[in-house]
Amino acid sequence: MAASGDRGGPLAGCGHDSYRSPLASRYASPEMCFVFSERYKFRTWRQLWLWLAEAEQTLGLPIADEQIQEMKSNLDNIDFKMAAEEEKQLRHDVMAHVHTFGHCCPKAAGIIHLGATSCYVGDNTLARVISRLADFAKERADLPTLGFTHFQPAQLTTVGKRCCLWIQDLCMDLQNLNRVRDDLRFRGVKGTTGTQASFLELFEGDHQKVEQLDKMVTEKAGFKRAFIITGQTYTRKVDIEVLSVLASLGASVHKICTDIRLLANLKEMEEPFEKQQIGSSAMAYKRNPMRSERCCSLARHLMTLIMDPLQTASVQWFERTLDDSANRRICLAEAFLTADTILNTLQNISEGLVVYPKVIERRIQQELPFMATENIIMAMVKAGGNRQDCHEKIRVLSQQAAAVVKQEGGDNDLIERIKADAYFSPIHSQLDQVLDPSSFTGRAPQQVRRFLEEEVYPLLKPYESVMKVKAELHL
Repeated sequence: MAASGDRGGPLAGCGHDSYRSPLASRYASPEMCFVFSERYKFRTWRQLWLWLAEAEQTLGLPIADEQIQEMKSNLDNIDFKMAAEEEKQLRHDVMAHVHTFGHCCPKAAGIIHLGATSCYVGDNTLARVISRLADFAKERADLPTLGFTHFQPAQLTTVGKRCCLWIQDLCMDLQNLNRVRDDLRFRGVKGTTGTQASFLELFEGDHQKVEQLDKMVTEKAGFKRAFIITGQTYTRKVDIEVLSVLASLGASVHKICTDIRLLANLKEMEEPFEKQQIGSSAMAYKRNPMRSERCCSLARHLMTLIMDPLQTASVQWFERTLDDSANRRICLAEAFLTADTILNTLQNISEGLVVYPKVIERRIQQELPFMATENIIMAMVKAGGNRQDCHEKIRVLSQQAAAVVKQEGGDNDLIERIKADAYFSPIHSQLDQVLDPSSFTGRAPQQVRRFLEEEVYPLLKPYESVMKVKAELHL
């Protein structure tokens, strides 16, 4: 644990007359804001100093029980005003809090040594979003809808299958978050350039005790492993790993909410819309997808933040340079606050999505006749017709129907034309069956059910108890 001391001063008066980040004041949850608050950060520093002192005492350094107890009793007794004044003089935030902690712990002041911020943050919101979308997909696994490629009409799919495209991306994000969290290692007790020289001196050359100290503090901090090799800090590649996962989550949420916005324009699906909500100040009838728009807006910001740790890691000279500190204060906090915001908003959306089956059915009927032409041809061949003759008849009628749609703005009347043509009389009674939308969705319903059972529900199982408690508390 080495001093990180960015020489920037504390922010003065953050009232109504100075800038406040909208992420903290408007969007992010109170819980995530607290994780990145001054109180949480500096309390964590004190906890780390306490763990270090406890481990050093256990390994034989002359640290008294009353010094340990004094530190324990003052973990939350933080004089922020004094710390700010100390930082103005020292131009070093860590040493400012060493002095401030020492002021309220006079007996322990001489053993308070080094500090670092916590790097463990967890959240179950993503799992809850996946769970809500899984419920939505299961309920609508069989509901046919028009598929789009290039945002042009394509083969039919189902509403549930399309939702599973969203869920699959989020499941990958959840798996990646779990992987990065499980791979996190503690920097440990390494000293100013990572050599542990100061601790080796403290323990009079006893390498085993230095290793034990490193292991004990790592375990007290809740980590299974610590880095063996560090400079003054842990490698900033760790920040790249963490923000890469969050940026990828941003891409997933942006895609999902863009789809919802497009479907809202088609009037096939809408996000929740409150009774008193105003869509537009000028056009009272509008129901703008503002939650999805907010998610897209913030997701773009989240995706760009990955550039900060990439560039920071690339310019860390030798054992460390301080041009990482100010940047990390901003990008790490903003990444987690932004991810928290878009997930909470997406959870709200996923719990109240509205589907309009009649609108979906009408759009299918506009496109299905063209898609069904091959099926109609095959039915005619089975009834004894000539494929080439049938193909030519369908081609001519299709072009006539397309002209009605494109040039006259009318409905697709291809089926009416086929019904009116005596050539197709052998299959007139079969047309309703041939045109059943569910026969054009392939294995989409089966894919939905298999995907949920084999991939989604097992992934969500570790989160079930937390989601149940949150549901009971209406969180």
